[in-house]
Amino acid sequence: MSLPFIAADDVERRLSGSTAVAALEAALLDGLDPEADPPRGVLELDRGQLLVMASAAGRRPVVKLVTVGGEPRIQGVCVIFDGTTLAPVALADGIAVTNLRTAAVSALAVRHLAVPDARRLLVFGRGPQAHAHVAAISAIRPIERVDLLGREPAPDRDELVAAADVICCCTTAREPLFDGALVAGHATVVAIGSHEPDARETDDRLAARATIVVESRASALREAGDVILAIDSGHTTADRLVTLAELVRGEAEPPAGRPRLFKSTGMAWEDAVVAAALTDA
Repeated sequence: MSLPFIAADDVERRLSGSTAVAALEAALLDGLDPEADPPRGVLELDRGQLLVMASAAGRRPVVKLVTVGGEPRIQGVCVIFDGTTLAPVALADGIAVTNLRTAAVSALAVRHLAVPDARRLLVFGRGPQAHAHVAAISAIRPIERVDLLGREPAPDRDELVAAADVICCCTTAREPLFDGALVAGHATVVAIGSHEPDARETDDRLAARATIVVESRASALREAGDVILAIDSGHTTADRLVTLAELVRGEAEPPAGRPRLFKSTGMAWEDAVVAAALTDA
């Protein structure tokens, strides 16, 4: 059997970020339940990890296989199946699919969380996800200024954090990147860099102040160090978590005057929804 392969360039050509956001939002409005997704499988290897993510959400079941720790550091492939015949219909570049859907999920959250006139965006990280988030957030809000911070010390870091309307954390950091007390009361923070329970990009101060939105409660309490560590330290509780589905469906309304934190670990249902849109394009 020879399956068509959707290369990275073709992923970007076939499906725009705005179309991916619309597909994810439509799926949640149609009743898709992220809590039903199976947990991410992790196989430890001599030089890294093999991650297995599978979902039957939507019209196209998918299995995404990703290795971490090789050369290049992250590689993978997404196998897309027909929802009726269950036959494999295509292979897609797994990293391109991941980059597209991760930024699209963040943009969907920002659409429902950020103030309408958000104009200043601060991004921690300078890799592909950082640039994907700049494009995705700029399509959702009238961004006029973008600041990108890398690993090097930045003397104006605190000032940039305090002035930002939206902050995106797109790093491999295992410790908080900034003081959460500095985040403005109207600001939205997006943290996407980790899916490990002992790694975080945001701190307890932000967790204590913020309305915390997650993709699913089960995945957050299993993988989201930003959430788990804040609960363990007593700065928030599991019953305070709001899900993205509740937000999109209008079942939850974040209170004014406090920051909003969207913590994403990445889930296979997102791959399935984006893959369906990709094969339809």
